[in-house]
Amino acid sequence: MPITKRGLLGLSCATLVAFSPMAALAQDWEPRRPIDFVIMAGPGGGADQIARFIQSVAERYDMTPRPLVPNNQGGGSGAEALLHVNGTSDPDHTILVTLNSFFTTPLRQENLGIDIQTFTPIAMMGVDPFVLWVHRDAGITDFDQWLEAVRGMNGEYVMGGTGSGQEDSIVIAFLSGAYDLDITYIPYDGGGAVARDLAGQQIMATVNNPAEAKGFYEAGDFVPLLAFSDERLPAFPDIPTARELGHDFSYANQRAVVGAPGMSEEAAEFYRTIFTQVYESEEWQGYLTSESLSPLWMDADAQRAYWATQVDSHRALLEALGE
Repeated sequence: MPITKRGLLGLSCATLVAFSPMAALAQDWEPRRPIDFVIMAGPGGGADQIARFIQSVAERYDMTPRPLVPNNQGGGSGAEALLHVNGTSDPDHTILVTLNSFFTTPLRQENLGIDIQTFTPIAMMGVDPFVLWVHRDAGITDFDQWLEAVRGMNGEYVMGGTGSGQEDSIVIAFLSGAYDLDITYIPYDGGGAVARDLAGQQIMATVNNPAEAKGFYEAGDFVPLLAFSDERLPAFPDIPTARELGHDFSYANQRAVVGAPGMSEEAAEFYRTIFTQVYESEEWQGYLTSESLSPLWMDADAQRAYWATQVDSHRALLEALGE
């Protein structure tokens, strides 16, 4: 099955339309208590960084009368966060920062009883590509050298990533299958811990998102080898893509915010107004560029269609990769 960004992300013109944010009308409803801003990953990863950046923009411009309170719930490949939000007693004050485990974890853990279509669409903020990284001390400077190193270790090459059967492990499973590699995979609760362990050379390579690896890359500790994007990333113009190497594969993490099941429409419109303002801010547009994210805005109906397409895409992808 050919896997492309167009197919994987489900951005079919027949089913999805990305909309430019429109100025939303002010709503009568306002939060009466601090907002539980749940993050589907541990501290330091891409979802965590984005949540805290959004929090800082909302605070800077006094967008909400009650604060967004980040709440990392990364256990079980995001299952902890999904159960927490799904079972909240206060849906109007509970929102979730998601990544692709929003789709994969309910597929892999059907016993959770999670139906993502019961959640409330709020805002799609962009999509985040993946990059293969090694530590500079490995002495590897290109992808061919990396392949040689992995094959020479006979199954003892160790990579880390966020969760099992979700984003990072999907990309690593693709590498293993496409190049007949034997890789030992260690799952973590978040991309921040993955990056830190590569920096400490506790693991040998990662497929962190650019934002997660940025500090270590700028310090000269990390070397990028391959991008899993449709085109070369402007921040890494010398790094080839998997598609350039003959594989019809690209993969990106959604960066979106959803509300709890049962959220009132008044509360949902309040949050949509807030996140539209965040999206349109100079700060967020600058963040998209500096952290190598691609902009992708959708209205609520398009988000629900996107969710359905993503569930189908990830079901096929997990089956194809044996996850």
